[in-house]
Amino acid sequence: MIQLLFLVLVAEAAVAAVLLFKTPLRKLAVLGIDRLKRGRRAPVAVKTVAGVVLALLASTLYSMAEISGRAGGDPESGGALSPTDQVIFSRHLLEASLMGYSLFLALVIDRLHQYIRELRGLKKNVESVTKHNKMLEAKHGRSEETKKYQEEIAVLNEDMKKLKLQVQEKTEEVNVAEDKALAIRKQSESLLLEYDRLLEDNQHLREQLQSIDLRLSSS
Repeated sequence: MIQLLFLVLVAEAAVAAVLLFKTPLRKLAVLGIDRLKRGRRAPVAVKTVAGVVLALLASTLYSMAEISGRAGGDPESGGALSPTDQVIFSRHLLEASLMGYSLFLALVIDRLHQYIRELRGLKKNVESVTKHNKMLEAKHGRSEETKKYQEEIAVLNEDMKKLKLQVQEKTEEVNVAEDKALAIRKQSESLLLEYDRLLEDNQHLREQLQSIDLRLSSS
């Protein structure tokens, strides 16, 4: 389970990194996400997977709360977790963290994809307005209807300014999403290191439990 969650998290981080930088891979990623969203069954499948992950996350959190409550209700342990419960609790904590980061990265990818599409549409509108403006200036620069076309050009210039402001706002939103995605990548790297440490602690605790079992059996 943990290995699968790590693979999903790494894949999502890779997709987010591809969307952050303007490369040919970004176009492929955007096309792939477009097809995924436009498919008939794809949105239902995505929602189903997200629902399953949320259910697993809730179950994991409940198990963690149950372990903590069991330790707190045992007066002999003094509220401390046993070695076995510590391993299980750490594993549940890692799984919950991975599922939470995976869901958050999926949301970041969806927002980045939407912002990129909106930016492309706004840039096309700006380009069409600019071309139309130049055509009007070239065609009706010194005719009797110059004033009329100048008014149209002024209106088009105002529209172009509004579109540029919208592009700037969307660009700022994309930058914020990029910062969040980079932070998630750093946190996922720290989780990988934490997972290695937990594996070592788990092995050490198993060895201790085996030695305790041997002592009890020999006595």
